[in-house]
Amino acid sequence: MHLSGARLRIPTWCTMPHGSWLLQTCSPSAALASLAVVTTSLLIIGYASSSFFLGAPAYEYDDVVEAAAAVPRRGPGYPPVLAYYISGGHGDSVRMTRLLKAVYHPRNRYLLHLDAGAGADERARLAGYARSERAFLEYGNVHVVGKGDPVDGRGPSAVAAVLRGAAVLLRVGAEWDWLVTLGASDYPLVTPDDLLYAFSSVRRGLSFIDHRMDSGGAEAVVVDQNLLQSTNAEISFSSGQRAKPDAFELFRGSPRPILSRDFVEYCVVAPDNLPRTLLLYFSNSLSPMEFYFQTVMANSAQFRNSTVNHNLRHTVAQDGGAPTSQGADGQQASRYDAMVGSGAAFAGAFGDDDDALLQRIDEEVLRRPLDGVTPGEWCVADGEEGTDNECSVGGDIDVVRHGAKGRKLATLVVDLVGA
Repeated sequence: MHLSGARLRIPTWCTMPHGSWLLQTCSPSAALASLAVVTTSLLIIGYASSSFFLGAPAYEYDDVVEAAAAVPRRGPGYPPVLAYYISGGHGDSVRMTRLLKAVYHPRNRYLLHLDAGAGADERARLAGYARSERAFLEYGNVHVVGKGDPVDGRGPSAVAAVLRGAAVLLRVGAEWDWLVTLGASDYPLVTPDDLLYAFSSVRRGLSFIDHRMDSGGAEAVVVDQNLLQSTNAEISFSSGQRAKPDAFELFRGSPRPILSRDFVEYCVVAPDNLPRTLLLYFSNSLSPMEFYFQTVMANSAQFRNSTVNHNLRHTVAQDGGAPTSQGADGQQASRYDAMVGSGAAFAGAFGDDDDALLQRIDEEVLRRPLDGVTPGEWCVADGEEGTDNECSVGGDIDVVRHGAKGRKLATLVVDLVGA
């Protein structure tokens, strides 16, 4: 995209008063990183404006097929439509494909992003899988980013990647209701049908984003070189600190919220200065994914009353130290019971040694066959129960088949919304 007439200058923030929330350091690299965030914010906004509607490529990505074969019906009496942004890095392509199979439903949209740390062969395998799955080809709702962004999950490059992914999802199919952000180490605790059922009665403008006011003091200043280059790099720490801002309140929470489409569009298009201002503020902050969306929402008069203070996630406890009297099998069973009993929609973060837990979720919760997608009302197994065959395509994508866990999640959601 060409920004005609745009003139960008490195800001002279070294002369700002010490009470200012702007960067209090004369480091050239820090100033350049902040400049990169300004440029990124302009590009994100541009993706959602002229290039969105002129047909120019907003972001380099690979479409699995040219168009969806079926358009889900929307409105009263029909389930919602979800947009999934699934991200990972080097070595995550296998876990991402497993996660995609577990959460797949033809009503939804999916964007898979392997960051710049992944090699070309790994990216090709992920795209190749997306092109080989029968249901994905039939419904055309899976997209793979062709060139990954450099990302450090602790820095502002992570926020920029999510915003760019959201812009792509708005461009390829804006008719969705919520954005679900997942990482390669996440996994569902309910079937896609159960999740759609639970959200069917929820007002579309609500966001599920746990948040609390940040009571910390002075903040560390970081420089995220991923905003300036094409390969992954670790963030670096500046020797300076900055005071908390006076112009707005800081809020923090989980980096994996479920956001309404209206709020996502507000952050991407930025019709007023708040999303841009906060993007600039967090350009040199540590762990801004825990702050950005929470702070934008809490300081926006339009959206501050449209939040549910919960992200419907369960955090998997990583057991360490000496074995307990339960033994390894007992610990795994206890962790599984805690997850399933939580009533949450998703769990994270699973470690490399948690394959047995994931396998049990596949078998007992999702009923997902090996190497297949989670079945639902939209499909039935081609062969006998328990086979590896894919779902046959041709069921009703506008009807969901919920079970006991769907009803439990729906009860939790209703209680949270009414709280």
